[in-house]
Amino acid sequence: MEYGLIGEKLGHSYSPQIHAQLADYRYELKALPPDELDAFLESRGFRGLNVTIPYKQAVIPHCAALSDAAQEIGSVNTLLVRPDGSLYGHNTDIGGFIYMLRRAGIDPNGRKAAVLGSGGTSLTARTALKRMGAREILVVSRKGPVDYEALYAEHADVEILVNTTPVGMYPKTGLSAADLNRLPCVQGVVDVVYNPEKTALILDAMERGIPCVSGLPMLVAQAREAAELFANRSIPESTVDSIVGAIKGQTLNLVLTGMPGCGKSSLGALLAEAMNRPLIDCDAEIVRRANMTIPEIFAKYGEARFRALETEVLQDVCRESGRVVATGGGAILRPENVRAMRQNGRICFIRRDVALLPQDGRPLSSASDDAVFRLWEQRKDKYASAADFAIDNDATLSTVAQRIQEGFYEAAHH
Repeated sequence: MEYGLIGEKLGHSYSPQIHAQLADYRYELKALPPDELDAFLESRGFRGLNVTIPYKQAVIPHCAALSDAAQEIGSVNTLLVRPDGSLYGHNTDIGGFIYMLRRAGIDPNGRKAAVLGSGGTSLTARTALKRMGAREILVVSRKGPVDYEALYAEHADVEILVNTTPVGMYPKTGLSAADLNRLPCVQGVVDVVYNPEKTALILDAMERGIPCVSGLPMLVAQAREAAELFANRSIPESTVDSIVGAIKGQTLNLVLTGMPGCGKSSLGALLAEAMNRPLIDCDAEIVRRANMTIPEIFAKYGEARFRALETEVLQDVCRESGRVVATGGGAILRPENVRAMRQNGRICFIRRDVALLPQDGRPLSSASDDAVFRLWEQRKDKYASAADFAIDNDATLSTVAQRIQEGFYEAAHH
């Protein structure tokens, strides 16, 4: 291999697609069991490597020299074969972490910070926070000495909160690493998790208007620094934002909301084909799981049961990535549904003239002659507040689908 990433279990990694956009070299993934690490490194069958769990300390004895950053943190995530065949070890995680905070406008200088977790990424965060001038840095873990109850009881004045644990990471989404209600002084939230894009902790911060950032900018920024070593040239920092946007455009869900009959399913089918993505129609999934039609669910169990099924489906569907998701007309009624959509997606509100909306076969729209108008009045503000962008369905389906696709890619870059 020329360049690549080594670790014990790599699973899905964004690294190849990131490096493909940073420089012109071959970049591969290589999972290595522990008993093969030493022989692989000594073989020098590579020109440069990124290193991930659990080998960031294990590679150090193989290095003839370490950068100041690698020495400071005691961890190596980038290896370079020098002209004499020796290995040079560097750590780009610190620079990536600092970039992530600066990009989000989170300044730890003079502030008290708490880092959740005590592993390798915690050490990166602590080193970066120290460099950025944090006044005090706490390490919080379940085993202490500062555990979570001590954090809330004795350190409620924490101003910067950093999560380096896997709490909230896919597939166990929806869990928050900390309770912001018990940390009233927090002015910045950082979560190194990047799948989902917005963990429960990040969503909590957004709802409170607290500046916050997830881990994808750090991942790309540290890769840029490594690529500069590999390619032996400077790569503009602006490249990071464009790659972050491109990855989001590929991985985030496009979630369609709007009134019953506004065109979500038809437009969803066109968009799924154009974007080469699977289409998930939430109403169809509810019908499949319940083994009865939606009018039958309403007739037999009532609206409450239908809404519970809808929430269950949305939470299952929206934790995945790279989908077109067509929701039911009332999906935005529950805050937990909107959070599920937001965790890994951009929400498009499809607007259509209420007078043109069909009512047949729709339990709430067909209840009376003016039912659909009353539904619109009840829901219009919720559609607008939940949406990342809105598109009018007032042209041909292909034209509207194109508008939605353009709106999605623009929203994904923010």
